[in-house]
Amino acid sequence: MSTEVAPHRVGVPVNLHVWEDLTFLHWSYPADVVQALLPPGLTVQAYEGRAWVGVTPFRMRDVRVPGLPAVPHLSTFPEVNVRTYTRTPDGTAGIWFFSLECPRLPFIAALRALGLPYRWADIAMATDRPGSRVAYRSARRPLGGRGDTGVGLRAQVEVGPRITAPGELAVALTARWWAFSRRAGRLWRVPAEHEPWPLHEATARVDGDSLLRACGLPAPTGRPMVHFSPGVHVRLGPPRPAG
Repeated sequence: MSTEVAPHRVGVPVNLHVWEDLTFLHWSYPADVVQALLPPGLTVQAYEGRAWVGVTPFRMRDVRVPGLPAVPHLSTFPEVNVRTYTRTPDGTAGIWFFSLECPRLPFIAALRALGLPYRWADIAMATDRPGSRVAYRSARRPLGGRGDTGVGLRAQVEVGPRITAPGELAVALTARWWAFSRRAGRLWRVPAEHEPWPLHEATARVDGDSLLRACGLPAPTGRPMVHFSPGVHVRLGPPRPAG
């Protein structure tokens, strides 16, 4: 089971940044539906017999290599991820990304080379301070003359009070310390370290069916489980073989 505090240190990070004004939107799915979309070597983590898929819109801020300053414009941008929760045969629990939507082409090119499914998209965020309401909008753009038109997310989020003691499921779906990717026929994992998520209650009006369907998932049913966080400071370590 995941823990609120990172179980490891990233002593020599390869990347530093802030995940800011992030909303966790989660829907449950039959476990076999999600398992069919995973690569060899990963097993879906089910909770009470159901798998969970998250859509997480947020802002990446001050993305940089340790020892170097953030680059204006390139280093701060919004992102929208679609993810699920998995483990390897040795029990390592982490995130598998179905897509990562991003507006920065240099960032996309670098991370697609590492096996992460980045897609080019127009993304906008609007935040009412002190964080009582956040609006997200994304629309996928064609890359190399090809693309999924009409794929995107619209979400209006109302932020509620701070959660002082997150439940077991909320921790399991938010506090994840490894991310998996597949490259050159091998499964890789990247360690992450950050402070515990400051989670808030939240409600949302969401239109994200097209984004989930573009990832091979059925359109979700029912309202999502919603949590909001003002953000955390993140240290990412180098990729290493998984399993």
